Amino acid sequence: MNYYLISTVIFLLLLLGYIGVPLWVWSVYLAVLLVFFQAPIWIWVIFGAIACIFNIPILRQKLITSSLIKAIKAFNLLPKISDTERAAIEAGNVWVDGEFFSGQPDFQRINQEPYPQVTPELQAFLDGPVEQVCRMVSDWEIYLRKDLPPEVWDYLKKERFLGMMIPQEYGGLGFSNFAYSSVMTKLASRSFTHIATVGVTNSLGPAKLLLRYGTQEQKNYYLPRLARGEEIPCFALTEPTAGSDAASIKSEGIVFRGEDGKLYLRLNWNKRYITLAAIATLLGLAFKLRDPEDYLGKGKDVGITCVLIPTDTPGVIMGRRHDPMGVPFYNSPTEGHNVVVSVDQIIGGVEQAGNGWKMLMQTLAAGRGISFPASCTGVAKLVARVTGAYAVVRQQFGLSIGHFEGVEEPLARIGSLTYLMESVRNYTCAAVDQGEQPAVISAIAKYSLTELSRKIINDGMDIMGGAGICRGPRNLLANIYTATPISITVEGANILTRTLMIFGQGAIRCHPYVYQEITALDQSDVTAFDQAFWHHLGLTVRNTFRALLLSISRGYLAASPVPGATAKYYRKLEWASATFALLTDITIFSFGGALKRREKLTGRFADILTWMYLATATLRRFEAEGRKPEDLPFVHWAMQYAFAQIQSAFEGIFQNFSVPVLGTLFAGPVSWWWRLNPIGSLPNDQLGSEVARKLQTPGQIRDRLTAGIYIPTSSEEALGRLEKAFILLSQAEPLLKKLKNASHTEKLPQQKPDELISAALKARVISNKEVELICEAEFARNDAIQVDSFTLEEYLQGTQQSKGRWQMAEGEINEAFSYTPTPPYSPIPSFNSEEVK
Repeated sequence: MNYYLISTVIFLLLLLGYIGVPLWVWSVYLAVLLVFFQAPIWIWVIFGAIACIFNIPILRQKLITSSLIKAIKAFNLLPKISDTERAAIEAGNVWVDGEFFSGQPDFQRINQEPYPQVTPELQAFLDGPVEQVCRMVSDWEIYLRKDLPPEVWDYLKKERFLGMMIPQEYGGLGFSNFAYSSVMTKLASRSFTHIATVGVTNSLGPAKLLLRYGTQEQKNYYLPRLARGEEIPCFALTEPTAGSDAASIKSEGIVFRGEDGKLYLRLNWNKRYITLAAIATLLGLAFKLRDPEDYLGKGKDVGITCVLIPTDTPGVIMGRRHDPMGVPFYNSPTEGHNVVVSVDQIIGGVEQAGNGWKMLMQTLAAGRGISFPASCTGVAKLVARVTGAYAVVRQQFGLSIGHFEGVEEPLARIGSLTYLMESVRNYTCAAVDQGEQPAVISAIAKYSLTELSRKIINDGMDIMGGAGICRGPRNLLANIYTATPISITVEGANILTRTLMIFGQGAIRCHPYVYQEITALDQSDVTAFDQAFWHHLGLTVRNTFRALLLSISRGYLAASPVPGATAKYYRKLEWASATFALLTDITIFSFGGALKRREKLTGRFADILTWMYLATATLRRFEAEGRKPEDLPFVHWAMQYAFAQIQSAFEGIFQNFSVPVLGTLFAGPVSWWWRLNPIGSLPNDQLGSEVARKLQTPGQIRDRLTAGIYIPTSSEEALGRLEKAFILLSQAEPLLKKLKNASHTEKLPQQKPDELISAALKARVISNKEVELICEAEFARNDAIQVDSFTLEEYLQGTQQSKGRWQMAEGEINEAFSYTPTPPYSPIPSFNSEEVK
């Protein structure tokens, strides 16, 4: 009897804890235990008093919560947030990121989130104007010119590329975020300069701010001009002493009354890293506004404000360029000395004076997750396409290099992470198009996809070897490789984004209760704090039970919204979320306000949150695209890799949790258990080989993985040449195997296949047409693997001209780089022409 009673007590304890029942249910449970165990009256009296205090809000607030508030304030147990931090935290809203902080994600709801589709109108634009602008100039030509050719600038303006996000009523294309992202993905596969030029005009340029905050007069005047490309915009925020800490800008504007009685701004600034500034006609400027006479009625220190300035205004200094890694997009410094403009030029008018920081944070909250994720996904798809083909075309030791396991390993990363990146791009765009402004998710998307593209391009360069490092029109990756640090750096440097923004903001903004608690503390609202805190404590108790039981069961106690091969990943994500949420609460309670300075720790929490989102997006894509069985190798590899990163981050937290008692517990038993019972490990070699083979096989799977990029059809272009060789060699491969088999069975001599053609033809092992295919394929192979070279005079002449001039006419480029590729050497031996006939 005692055994069954104890078992029942434990079962109910675990069940109630796992479900997360409210406090009054726990009180009833304890009361039942007292009855069963025949507790004496004095225990009942104590229990009754405690139960009343905790279950009756007014008693709890007076006797417990008030004292808790005093202790929390005295010991700084919750982080304090400044006004600028509050603006960043309040920017945007909470989306699926809140599910992970809850410890119990609703995957049923997550899988019902809309998923974007390419409409016929969008496909027509991609196949028409986007295809055409990619065809007009190669990345190598842009590199030589140090700019887009004039005809490309004209075409971009004519086809409204600079106004894709401006509504049609103002003369723009009125594209959705997904449509804009799809265009950027394709442009990125052609040239980084394309996306830098188009991106700033559509993302964080004046147009974006005008659409959301501008006065109707400002919209009516500027938006049509921006849509038509009559105005080239830029936005100036970063300064020499204000990079990541953008709120510390020193640029200043002072309100004064002119002789005509109207109000004006006198502006002085020194900005840098401003894309398009050297050629911009309209400058958006962030500055600190002072109003010594309080003309605006907002005090003397109004705060950060955004203003529009025509660049031909006296005192504006433009026209210089930075040289970001040799990538020839316009990135420039700008200065202003005693520049005078009307207060009507404040974006949104005088009413928006002082709201600039909030405006910028809210604009970035969604925009950060669109442009660079799209660009990086385009790069990833290009690298996947190039390396898959090159691994077949390039031979060493008599084999295509893709057969070597050392090459299969990076190919597996490239293919699977490309699938994952496209998943994140689509999923995030769909959310923003539905009206979400997920600031934390946008930071995750920007950070993770720029980092993954860096990993992918590094792998691609390793596979390409010498062909990857020799610049010229045949090189497909060198310029992308050079440009990669740019995306890592801008719109929030990745180190800052990882260590401060993703978890630092997420733990406050996305947690179900922390922001409510901080706000209640600031306002000394005992009732609001009482409600939030005790619900928070209940959540922590629930996640303690869930983390423990899900760990013991390896996630199998969790429910999956889908059956089949991916069900286990949903269960593991729920396990990871429960553990993450519990550790988040423990960390907040342990470090309080000091958590801001524990950036290594917050960085590891950011890694867990990041990879949970990337994994969720991958699963969502698999479901949205109809659960295609042929995609499962990519899904399995990406999911297993994601859980391996989560595992590593958890272990880092356990080993470095420097809190007395808890630190010892985490570094000892908890860490030991976590390694014994890991949440994930890296994908195995067999799965990686399967992914690598799919990248090296022509057909629908490879085409879908790399869909949406620019693939030239001409074999005069590098990618077109490589694709031609890849297809021909794939067609010739069965014939080469036939020659090998004939050699092994002694029908033919023991020689290399390319040395057996004449003998095979005589022995009728292969036909005349098959000989032609083999010869064509081998010629294409050797043409595709050639690299560029220049005479010393050509190279020196080209270098001197590129140093001295930023723009070169077409004829000058041809004269400076009169490149003629050396005819490829073919190893196919000569044989009697009559035999071929």
